[in-house]
Amino acid sequence: MPLSTTLAEAKGFLRVADAAEDALVGLLIDAAEARVAAAVGLALSPASPAPLRLAVLTLVAHAYEHRGQSSEPSAEPPPGLVEPWLAPYRTARL
Repeated sequence: MPLSTTLAEAKGFLRVADAAEDALVGLLIDAAEARVAAAVGLALSPASPAPLRLAVLTLVAHAYEHRGQSSEPSAEPPPGLVEPWLAPYRTARL
């Protein structure tokens, strides 16, 4: 179940009007939220900072646009795609 981004928000961001791909978009939200949460070490919620929520939406959009291309290098998000939004929330480790 999405924690920081609703299905409606993601569909609006993707400009998807019908319900035919709701299951796919929901899956992409779950995967993106897990990736962002792991990257910053925080639990996401609707009250999460806007940069983290935007990172989730950006990862959802990238995965949606490149679905079915898992064997192509472009299917994996480039490292810098959301890093600028995540960096301020990462915990420094020595």
